[in-house]
Amino acid sequence: MEKRKFDINSLIGILLIGGILAWMTYNSPSKEEIEAEQQKQEQVAEENKETTEVKEEIKEVTPVEINSASATDSLALEGLKNRLGSFAFSGTLPSAVEENTILENDVLRLTVSNKGGQIVEAKLKNETQYLGEPVYLIKDGNSDFNLQFNAENRSLNTKDLFFEPSLSQNGENNVLSMKLKTAPNAYLEYRYELKPGDHMLDFSIRTQGLDGVLNTSQDMFLNWDFKGYRQAKSITYENRYTRLTYEHENGGDHSKLSPAGEDDETEKDVTWMNYRTHFFSSMLLTDTPFKEVQLTSEDLVKDETIDTVYTKKYGAKMLLEPKAGGLSYDMNMYYGPTDYQIFKEYDRNLDEAMPLGWGIFGIINKYLIIPVFGMLSSWLPAGIAIIVLTILFKLLLSPVQYKQYLSQAKMKVLKPEMDAIRKKYEGNQMKIQQETLKLQNIAGASPLKGCLPALMQIPVFYALFTFFPTAFDLRQKSFLWADDLSSYDVVAELPFNIPFYGDHVSLFPILASIAIFIYMMMSTGQQMQQQQQPGMPNMKFIMYLSPLFMLVFFNNYASGLSVYYLTSNLITIGIMLVIKKFIIDENKIIAKIEENKKKPKKQNRFQRKMSEMMEQAEAQKKAQQKRK
Repeated sequence: MEKRKFDINSLIGILLIGGILAWMTYNSPSKEEIEAEQQKQEQVAEENKETTEVKEEIKEVTPVEINSASATDSLALEGLKNRLGSFAFSGTLPSAVEENTILENDVLRLTVSNKGGQIVEAKLKNETQYLGEPVYLIKDGNSDFNLQFNAENRSLNTKDLFFEPSLSQNGENNVLSMKLKTAPNAYLEYRYELKPGDHMLDFSIRTQGLDGVLNTSQDMFLNWDFKGYRQAKSITYENRYTRLTYEHENGGDHSKLSPAGEDDETEKDVTWMNYRTHFFSSMLLTDTPFKEVQLTSEDLVKDETIDTVYTKKYGAKMLLEPKAGGLSYDMNMYYGPTDYQIFKEYDRNLDEAMPLGWGIFGIINKYLIIPVFGMLSSWLPAGIAIIVLTILFKLLLSPVQYKQYLSQAKMKVLKPEMDAIRKKYEGNQMKIQQETLKLQNIAGASPLKGCLPALMQIPVFYALFTFFPTAFDLRQKSFLWADDLSSYDVVAELPFNIPFYGDHVSLFPILASIAIFIYMMMSTGQQMQQQQQPGMPNMKFIMYLSPLFMLVFFNNYASGLSVYYLTSNLITIGIMLVIKKFIIDENKIIAKIEENKKKPKKQNRFQRKMSEMMEQAEAQKKAQQKRK
């Protein structure tokens, strides 16, 4: 067996290994150092993970998300720059989170968001809706105001970007500047200025220092979408007077979109538009007419028996014309009552946004009825003012009505003789008409003379019919059992809905229907006793139709209108009774007719022509009978 010998090389290796182990032991970290190193490594791993996530998010991030990115994150800022170009400057601001600024006076409170720089809440301080809650024209996203433009080959929308707000004073006016910046002195600005006690505010869109940023050669659009809130008790009645109206052709014409279904129009040189919701208006006006505007309207009330939040949806897409240096538009916004007296103060044809009637009807409303009722309602309660107004107009029209009643009285006196003519020439309708006209001409009586006074009253009656539903002074004014003269009165609730009538019973329309029926009995009863002539309307049918129409369709109308009709017909009945009992003497009329019969009666040209035509027709009829 071979013996082991001492190996010097192994000894050297052992010594070297021992030395290395001793050095490692001496320099090994403590327990605390090891734990600290582990925490450091975990932190580095977490930071690397976040950086990786940011890189992935930048590829799919929306403009809103970009604007919310951290200003210290270089990768996020790079993505911001790629998406927004120079407008990425706004996204780097510390305030690039959604915040609101309040702009208000004693009648209007506006909440403006720095996201989009637009009004997100418009509250009328002195008005309440039918449930007693404040009136909000803008709230909870029902309005979207957006400027769509191109910058550095990018299509941008202001509604996705964050503006920098600045609130200041201009004398007594409150001013809010919202700036979308590309640099400290380069920006797109929305400027709002609100005067004390005013529902109209100045609004402008301007750019500064964006000459090389905005692409002014491409179309720029200002879009305003809006859904009108329900504010009244009767959705049917309110929706009937909710409508988009506008002025175009640079102030030369005024038009409306349809109040029912869907409608759209494209107009040139539009100077203002009114998103009207019966008694309240949201308007945009411009000093520089919009070159072209696409207007849309949609009725959102599909079932009037179901409660709804909105009445109509409006939209306007306005084509802007930037100047060489950028964009500059001076405009106004209006959030307030649809009130003729307020609209007239601005001297911008805003009263054309109100349904006061066309032609002579609108003139009567503007220059007669509205001023008189405004004066009366400033002294008297609204219900009493309606009654006094009705009395005044009845007195004004009393001479016309007197002539109407006098003609009816003459026709009544002539009835025996007219019956004799019909009996004498029975079967010869042409001869009956010819002899009847002769008798009426001699006596100075004619149905036409009774109709003309009635026709003369129609413009006033129709003007009043259009006035009461739009009179803001009647809103939430009570009278007797009606708590709001601008809406229907309720004396009984029905457990079901009757088509066209509703789910309630209104008393004022019932009383007005009874008064109309009595009046029709008094005014048409005599004519109903006469033989019905061919081609003449069935007076009995009309006598029943008018009260029925009032009873059914006015059940959901403003009670103020029913008060007017009730008062008007009661006064008319009273006037008829007074004229019949104390003014018109039938014996005197008979004596006057007999006296006229003795005098030769000269016919005018029209009467001669009619007589000749009737004689020719009678001759032709006789000739035809001879041929047979």
